[in-house]
Amino acid sequence: MTLLIIILAIIGVVILWLIATYNSLVKMRNRVQEAWSDIDVQLKRRYDLIPNLIETVKGYAAHEKKVFEDVTNARSKALVAQKAGDPKATAEAENMLAGTLKSLFAVAEAYPDLKANQNFLELQSELSDTENKIQAARRFYNGNVRDFNIKQEQFPTNLVASLFGFKKAEFFEIGEAAEREALKVKF
Repeated sequence: MTLLIIILAIIGVVILWLIATYNSLVKMRNRVQEAWSDIDVQLKRRYDLIPNLIETVKGYAAHEKKVFEDVTNARSKALVAQKAGDPKATAEAENMLAGTLKSLFAVAEAYPDLKANQNFLELQSELSDTENKIQAARRFYNGNVRDFNIKQEQFPTNLVASLFGFKKAEFFEIGEAAEREALKVKF
C-alpha cells in the first residue's frame, strides 16, 4: 500500500513538472512571437516613410531615376519577406533596403536645397527614429530567441521540447559586416 502511494506521488510530481515545463516553453515561444510582432510594427513604419522620402527627394533630383527604382524595389522585397514571417529572409531583404537607402541619402547630399527642406528634415528625423526603434526591437527579439533556444537545449527541458515538437527560433541577424553599420542619415 505505501509502495503504491510512493509510486503515485512520483508520477504526480513528474506530471506536474511536465506541465510546468510545457507551460514555460509555450510562454517563451509566445514572447518570441510578440517580439517578432514588435519588429513587424517598426518595419511597417519604415516602409510607410520611404515613399514619402522618395517623393520629397524626387522633386529635387528628378534625373536620379535608378536610385528611386532601386529603393522602391528593395522596399517591395522587404515587405514580401516581412509578410512571410521568416527572420532570415527578412534580414536579407532589410540589408538590401538599408543599402539602397544609403544611396538615396547620397543622392540627397548633392542637393543643398533639399537638405534645407522642412518636409525632408522631418522625414529624415522620423526615419532615424524608426531605425533606432528597429534596432531596439531586434535586440529584444534576439534576447527572447536566445532564452527560448537555451531553455529548449537544457536537460531535462529538451526532452519535453522534443516530445511536443518545439522548434528553435531563428535570430534576426545581419549578414555582411558593412551592413552591420547603422544607417547614416546625415546632411
